[in-house]
Amino acid sequence: MIEQQTDAVRMLTAQHREMEDLLKQVKESDDTNRQSLFAKAADKLTVHIKSEEEIFYPAVNAARTEDDLLESLEEHLSLKRLLADLLEMDPAEKEFEAKFKVLKEQTEHHHEEEEEKLFPAVLRMIDGDKREELGREMLALQQEMTAQGEPREGVTDETAAAAPLNSPQEQSGKQA
Repeated sequence: MIEQQTDAVRMLTAQHREMEDLLKQVKESDDTNRQSLFAKAADKLTVHIKSEEEIFYPAVNAARTEDDLLESLEEHLSLKRLLADLLEMDPAEKEFEAKFKVLKEQTEHHHEEEEEKLFPAVLRMIDGDKREELGREMLALQQEMTAQGEPREGVTDETAAAAPLNSPQEQSGKQA
C-alpha cells in the first residue's frame, strides 16, 4: 500500500490529480459503468471540498489569501450545485453529459487556481510541520466521512450559500 501524503498542500494536489482522473474515467465510460464511477467521483470530490472548507481554508486564512479563499468557496458552491443536480439525474440522459462536462471543467479550473495562487502562498506562510498537522486532520475527516458511507448525499443540503471562511469553533462561538 502506498503511504498517504500528509503535507496538506501535497495531499490536496495529489487528490486533484486523482479526481481529474476519475472525472475523465466517468466521461469516457459507457452507460453501465457511468453511475458507479460518478458516485465514486462525487464522494471523493465531496470529502475533498469538505476538508478544505472545514480545516484547510480556515487554517490558512490571512490577509494575503482571503480573496483567493473567498473565490474558492464560491467555486465550491458552484461545484456542489452541479453535483446535487447530477445526483438527481440518470447518467444515460443527454443533459447529464452536458452538466457533467461543466462540472469537470469547473473542477479543473478550481484546481488550477488553487495550485497557481493559493498553494504557493500557503507554502510561504505555513511551515512543513503545520502543513503535516493540517494534512492529518483533513485526512482523518475524509476517512470518517467515507466510512460513514456515501458522503455525496450531503451535498444537496449545502447548495444555498458558500461555506463561511471561519473555523467551526468560530461559527459556534458567534451563535452562542
